[in-house]
Amino acid sequence: MIAKAIKKINPNAQFTINAEDTNQITWLNGTTPIPVADIEAKMVELPTAEEEATQTETDKASGKQKLKDLGLSDAEIKALIGA
Repeated sequence: MIAKAIKKINPNAQFTINAEDTNQITWLNGTTPIPVADIEAKMVELPTAEEEATQTETDKASGKQKLKDLGLSDAEIKALIGA
């Protein structure tokens, strides 16, 4: 979760994290350190694993319905996406 928050703030950041601890981040290759408070605030904004799973299922169902609306059969859809 820390890494996701850092990458949301700075997609080009290079770093290592020890023990998933915001106080044990080593910034690499000249990456400007991001304050721990900023990282923690961003973590609160990120979806939880459960929310991400729910969104993935919703997106999958929506995509399947759109393919059906285009006239594809269930068998064709399964052949395309494996589900």
